[in-house]
Amino acid sequence: MMRIAGMAGNRGRNLLNIADRAPNGVEFSVVLTDNESAPVLTEAAERGIPTEVVERSGEDESRDSHEERILARLAGYDIDLVCLDGYMRVLTNTFLDSAPLTLNVHPSLLPSFKGMDAWGDALAAGVTVTGCTVHVVTEEVDGGPIVTQEPVPVYEDDTAADLKDRVLYDGEFVAYPRAVRAVAEGRVTVDDGTVHIDGDESGAFPARWIETGDRTASLRYGENPHQDAALYADTTCTEASVVHADQLNEGAKALSYNNYNDADGALNLIKEFEEPAAAVIKHTNPAGCATAETLADAYEDALATDPQSAFGGIVALNRECDATTAERIIDSFKEIVVAPGYTDAALDVLRSKENLRVLDVGDAYDQSETLVEKPLVGGRLVQERDRQQLTRDALEFVTEREPTDEQIETMLFAWSVTKHVKSNAIVFASETETVGIGMGQVSRVDAVRLAGLKADEHADGKSAAGAVMASDAFFPFPDGIETAAEHGIEAVIQPGGSVNDEDVIAAADELGMAMAFTGQRCFKHE
Repeated sequence: MMRIAGMAGNRGRNLLNIADRAPNGVEFSVVLTDNESAPVLTEAAERGIPTEVVERSGEDESRDSHEERILARLAGYDIDLVCLDGYMRVLTNTFLDSAPLTLNVHPSLLPSFKGMDAWGDALAAGVTVTGCTVHVVTEEVDGGPIVTQEPVPVYEDDTAADLKDRVLYDGEFVAYPRAVRAVAEGRVTVDDGTVHIDGDESGAFPARWIETGDRTASLRYGENPHQDAALYADTTCTEASVVHADQLNEGAKALSYNNYNDADGALNLIKEFEEPAAAVIKHTNPAGCATAETLADAYEDALATDPQSAFGGIVALNRECDATTAERIIDSFKEIVVAPGYTDAALDVLRSKENLRVLDVGDAYDQSETLVEKPLVGGRLVQERDRQQLTRDALEFVTEREPTDEQIETMLFAWSVTKHVKSNAIVFASETETVGIGMGQVSRVDAVRLAGLKADEHADGKSAAGAVMASDAFFPFPDGIETAAEHGIEAVIQPGGSVNDEDVIAAADELGMAMAFTGQRCFKHE
């Protein structure tokens, strides 16, 4: 366990933050101040941290003498690291040569804005970004080698007090514990005026995740009317995106939080296919998806999966929208159309519907963005984007009956759709169109039942009889297969990997089903 001596002249809020967060289990052996009235003394004592006061013995006492008395007081404690916070005395080599590694935090991105009024200097300079720097203390004030930095935005209406608070809470409270953790983990080496931190590398998952965006819209509200919301844009993204889309119908209401979320899900699904494809999304789940020889037929097939649920949904297309497709889209109520372009005739048709938002996202449908993230309270999850593309060669046929070529084509289509259905996810498909979709169930067999209900009761001119079923994860028991058979399913694609695979395969054989294992799953939990 690393032991710290903290030195502060006033509140010592960074020291207290480190004590409270205890990165890598560090503990404070002592907090020392040269000011007997410093509030940090009370706060440290309340946390059970020993305190020491070593004031100067008058104005005539030299720095060396004062530092020697500090060192003598600290000698009674087990100390591996010294952390300064608002300690308003310049330390000399008398202290630094005898003390362990000593760190300080400065409220700017050094070497910019050294000195006592970093916030005021940043505002006076008109910078739009400042921050804080954790550095090794040397005799050169604010000039020691840098351990880590954290950027903080500067806004036009900022006062020095506003900026000071943001630098402290959004900057220093992040950067200082990070630096202490790295030291405590033994990853920091200081050599010839340079700091090296093992593991502080770039790559697919860099050691530090710094994400920036520009606010491009204040939304009417969030998921619900009592929630405020805004849209931020990553201007470096070149992939087709609803964030950067042009809205082609002036006068229609702007997109809401939910509109953006659903339209993004619809666009991501439709990027899976090379053939003319259409999807209808509701609450980020597909109500239907299909490919066909023409875009209009693909839309018609997608809509027919569940016209009831498609009401008020989002339509996504992977080809320029023509007038024929547009006419079919406006036959029922839709919120948004997303496409890589529109003919003039199609725009005339779509604009005839008041408040049908028409988005042109461009034709950059290749999936170039490699990472996706999900904000959490207190952090974020980051993962590789699910860009798997199954081929026939990747499938393992495990039943006595092998699927036909047509069923294999449907399996691959259904798998691509299943990637975009919330888990637990089941997709019934025939040829290259969905027949029934069961999404978001806590029981996989319930997801099968839901897909069957959709196919039997909601689909228009479709049937699950003779269809293929795709599952985003393995079947833990044969009941899912048995339930699918009740709806007429004849072939199944699933990951496999259950301890009960043999029982599931045996059930499929008894029912005369063909089954393929993918060897990989496609969960979607958000």
